[in-house]
Amino acid sequence: MILFTIPLCFYKNSFWLIQFMFLIMSFLFMFIGSFNNMWMNISYFLGGDLLSFGLILLSFWICSLMIMASSSIYNNKNFYKLFLFLLLILMLLLYCTFSSMNLFLFYLFFESSLIPTLFLIMGWGYQPERLQAGIYLLFYTLFASLPMMIGIFYFYNMYMTLNYFFFCSLYNFNIFMYLSMIFAFLVKMPMFMVHLWLPKAHVEAPVSGSMILAGILLKLGGYGLLRVMSLFLMMGKFWSPLFISISLVGGFLVSIICLRQTDLKILIAYSSVAHMGMVLGGIMTLNYWGFCGSYTMMIAHGLCSSGLFCLANISYERLSSRSMFMNSGLINLMPSMSLWWFLLSSSNMAAPPSLNLLGEISLLNSLMSWTWFSMFFLMLLSFFSAVYSLFLYSYSQHGKIYSGKYSSSSGYIREYLLLFLHWFPLNLLIIKSEMFMLWL
Repeated sequence: MILFTIPLCFYKNSFWLIQFMFLIMSFLFMFIGSFNNMWMNISYFLGGDLLSFGLILLSFWICSLMIMASSSIYNNKNFYKLFLFLLLILMLLLYCTFSSMNLFLFYLFFESSLIPTLFLIMGWGYQPERLQAGIYLLFYTLFASLPMMIGIFYFYNMYMTLNYFFFCSLYNFNIFMYLSMIFAFLVKMPMFMVHLWLPKAHVEAPVSGSMILAGILLKLGGYGLLRVMSLFLMMGKFWSPLFISISLVGGFLVSIICLRQTDLKILIAYSSVAHMGMVLGGIMTLNYWGFCGSYTMMIAHGLCSSGLFCLANISYERLSSRSMFMNSGLINLMPSMSLWWFLLSSSNMAAPPSLNLLGEISLLNSLMSWTWFSMFFLMLLSFFSAVYSLFLYSYSQHGKIYSGKYSSSSGYIREYLLLFLHWFPLNLLIIKSEMFMLWL
């Protein structure tokens, strides 16, 4: 269906038609979804279980909302047909990534999804520095994923299969194999210390690029780790403590970095690093709570941080600035938009009834059962995530109003709908929390 939608994007005035098609596709996909743990086999190479089902659904949903958020591209006639074409190609690649049952196919689509993203950043970004951001994104990811390809070939040479069905825990793996398979996912997540490309890419990307980056491309790393961790259970026992400590300490440090930011987008981007640090910690504990919690957190973070980027863009379109100093006192300009700032900021700090709460509780559970010592950093992490979310909300909404911005308009209905469609599933899905019990 995505393939058949591609010619439509070259029609005149087909912008909202494509958006509607994406919404229809996400609803259709909801109904065909198998809510059991079994695999739905589409072919020998494509299929899906509950893990890929949720992430594909998230991809459809975010892609539909991306078109809604990017109406300025349509209004300014800024190559919007090419934009839609890139979006459809990206969606196709993401669908194939999440539903491939072969490790090499997964690698192929995982890397290809970088290309449309790069074009989005380079083509519709705001500053000339977007070139540098694109290079950062490309080289960080490609540098990490070449060892992974060699690892996949080595694996195929030894076991003569790359199919997920035949993955069992293999005992004779060496450390190089483990690191080469895992490093590409750690950069994509991103783990603290290889996260520098993320704030850069987010700042230079247009709103659609930021949404797809925060919403789905960061989840590719977590998804890949959840898939290949069954191979490395023995190696994981020895090496997990290193990665868990990096992710927890890194998450805490990044939360403190958030408090020093003056740019809305960089703050939201760094908060993504902190959240994905928790996810990485949960996956590395190698227990059931950790896997389910990290999956839940990935879905929740995809909706929440995408919504926050939309809000930052709404302010940016009005005031042409992302600076916190310019964006203070927005409650005077757009009083009703303040509600959405509050709802999404509170979801970001895992306030009930958001899905982030469910994920965070599961991750706390898994990390505490792994070792009591993680309690100290988990305490700091949870506290500081609340601090920077409140900082983001209170600094942008309250305070003195900057004198040069009395001429801006309040929110459009399209924007309220867009934010509602981020926030509503985020809080509704906690009622359907049995969906997040993987492999049970």
